[in-house]
Amino acid sequence: MKRPAVMPEQMTVSVSMLGGFSLQVDGNILTDEINRSQKLWNVLCYLIVHRDRNVSQQELIELFWPGENSNNPINALKTLLYRVRAILEPMFPSALPPILSQRGSYSWNRAIACRLDTDRFEELCTRAREEGLSDGDRMALYKEAADLYEGDFLPRQSSNLWVVPLAARYHSIYVKAVKQYAALLERYGCFEEMYALCSRASELDTLDESLHILVIRSLVKQGKDAAALERYEQVTDLLYQSLGVAPSDELRELYRQIMDTEKSLETDLAVIQQSLKETAVRPGAFVCEYGFFREAYRLEARRAARSGTCVHIALVTVSLPSGGMPELGALNNTMDQLLQVLIHGLRRGDVISRYSGAQYVIMLPSANFEDANMVMERIMTAFYRQHRRNYLKLSYRVRELELA
Repeated sequence: MKRPAVMPEQMTVSVSMLGGFSLQVDGNILTDEINRSQKLWNVLCYLIVHRDRNVSQQELIELFWPGENSNNPINALKTLLYRVRAILEPMFPSALPPILSQRGSYSWNRAIACRLDTDRFEELCTRAREEGLSDGDRMALYKEAADLYEGDFLPRQSSNLWVVPLAARYHSIYVKAVKQYAALLERYGCFEEMYALCSRASELDTLDESLHILVIRSLVKQGKDAAALERYEQVTDLLYQSLGVAPSDELRELYRQIMDTEKSLETDLAVIQQSLKETAVRPGAFVCEYGFFREAYRLEARRAARSGTCVHIALVTVSLPSGGMPELGALNNTMDQLLQVLIHGLRRGDVISRYSGAQYVIMLPSANFEDANMVMERIMTAFYRQHRRNYLKLSYRVRELELA
């Protein structure tokens, strides 16, 4: 890069750290996408973040060479700072070296002002929360902040201890801002913008259920029930697989709303009958989401009360032999295996639903208590026969359906 001809006593550079590091000086851009040692970018970013003070050699060594007591870390640090200067100095006037060293410490040259995206992002979010703003002004501030947040803080350096608390802090501010902005978008019927905003946020925080709820709600508001249902199924699978938890009541209520919504009327009974027939010919027991299971439970309870028949439900639980919660990887694998055994070991009229990360609930119509226990014993035997090497424990309970 050519050295700038102008040699000012002071200058300003633009620095981005959200979604990746980049430094822009008079049209020249330096990014951490260049194939360099991550430790080089770590030291540079640390000096920029702490640009208001001198950083001692000892502090840098403890951060980037922890546990090393020989002179090697000092030499390594000097070599590293030499390399940092080598890539930076061609971008700056010779009178303004970006990295200064004095008395056993290093610092960013305070004559070079840094305009950081993190500072602007935090300022926007703070202003958006101020009282007395109109909704329009508040939404404009949130939009600029959301657009500015291109990703988490220094993602390529996320394993460094000094980065972790800052990344968590900015991420928390971002998620909170997204939720507040989404509430405003929903209030004013901007559902497409709400969907785009929350979808992007949910990609950055895949396990935040409330973000997924906002995405699903935005799809429902747009009349995209099929997409909302698909997203719901993806989210429930994700929560089971990653956290071993069941969906919240709020998420399941949203599922019920999706199922209750009718956006079109089908007048051809033959078409309806054909679609039902295609569903009915699927082999094995019927597997459904818990919200649907609950409605089927209520319907079956009414039918049993009227006819005098008995219906039983069973709860199958997977645990460690000691009774504790298994590690998620082993649990998910066992739950998948168990589901296949249940589907093929039960009748087509039986209904299965996942109740929690480690449990299935089963409805057994027209089965008395003894028959229901025999069915579950058969399931246990079939599972252990097919999966002899599985060390996890299966247990079950059977109860008679409470009649409506």
